[in-house]
Amino acid sequence: MATHPRHDRTVRLLEARLEALAVVSERAPGGGRPYDRHILGAAVATRHAVALHLLSREEAGAIWAGVARRHPHASWCRDMPAFAV
Repeated sequence: MATHPRHDRTVRLLEARLEALAVVSERAPGGGRPYDRHILGAAVATRHAVALHLLSREEAGAIWAGVARRHPHASWCRDMPAFAV
């Protein structure tokens, strides 16, 4: 079975970043607002990963949806950006 280290690393990094943002935005008094720049950065990084074919649009959507399920109070996760190339 072939492994794809760049793909696997991209998945791990994106999931970790989104999880961290979800946790801090849930705990912040103003919600995700203080972290808007970081959330935007994660969305842009996701789009770039899709454009570089490191992730498929479906994988990217599934990662964002998984974080939204685990962190229902992080409303920005539910409004996931479109990852069209």
